Amino acid sequence: MIVDRQGRRFRNLRVSLTSACNYACTYCVPNGKRLVAAQDELSAEAMARGVAYLIEAAGIERLRITGGEPLVSPKLETFMTAVGRMGLQDISLTTNGQLLAKKLPLLVDAGIRRINVSLDTLDASAFRGIARGGDLATVLNGMEQARAAGMKIKVNMVPLRGQNLDQVMPLLDYCLERGYELRFIELMRMGHLASDSNAFLQQFVSLQQLLGLIGERYEYLQADAPVDATAVRYEIPGQGYFGVIANESVPFCRTCSRLRLSSTGWLHGCLSSSNRHYVGDLLDKPRHQALPALQRLLVKALGDKQEVAFSGGATVMKIIGG
Repeated sequence: MIVDRQGRRFRNLRVSLTSACNYACTYCVPNGKRLVAAQDELSAEAMARGVAYLIEAAGIERLRITGGEPLVSPKLETFMTAVGRMGLQDISLTTNGQLLAKKLPLLVDAGIRRINVSLDTLDASAFRGIARGGDLATVLNGMEQARAAGMKIKVNMVPLRGQNLDQVMPLLDYCLERGYELRFIELMRMGHLASDSNAFLQQFVSLQQLLGLIGERYEYLQADAPVDATAVRYEIPGQGYFGVIANESVPFCRTCSRLRLSSTGWLHGCLSSSNRHYVGDLLDKPRHQALPALQRLLVKALGDKQEVAFSGGATVMKIIGG
């Protein structure tokens, strides 16, 4: 097991199955162009071997499948079938929900019981303006079908001043009524926003602002959360829960346990670091050769983590998942 001087180790792995996405959200892609799959993306089999090696080398316990948009990837079924046999404590998936209804039977058969759906507004016009793709009604229908199938659903919203701040309460009400847990995600200084502080500050909505809005209608209490959780979690007694991933307001770097594997074979130990470590060439090697080399790279990746707080990163989030 690899542990740093702050007692952190990698427990949670996020695998970006593909960089392709059928959206081009304003806070992620400034030019409005949808990202396509990289030419050098790993095969499903290679990515599954990567997960297996990381379970052994780092002690990975939980896996989240991300993108891009994982449901657009032709590798999805093969990859999920393979990782479902690896004895992980939890396998979940993050999606924009556009293909959720279509892919739901596959997800259920693969044992996925927990999903996060990225949804920034319940206003159809604003939805098109932010996502620059997709259809709101299709997403909501997919969520309803997933709920009926017994899936636990969290909804991820990025509040943006001037774009969807008026949707904070409607979306919270919508989630509380249906038993979804809404997670507000503070805007991150990633990609183009890392170098454009004015654009970041013009759109940024803080934890304190969100709690102020919510407090006008609801009484809430802070709820328990795992030590390495990214979200500050709250309970509205008798109605449900919501959380805030307050990257700027309440940094969580001191307890971060996340490791990311990109679709092209790069390990990212920290979103706030431009460092990355190539493992794609190790995934075709036998276990006895791959594991020692992988452990050396994991030491470097763990060393990339910030000690206190996120300071910004030039990496585009959509390339390495959420």
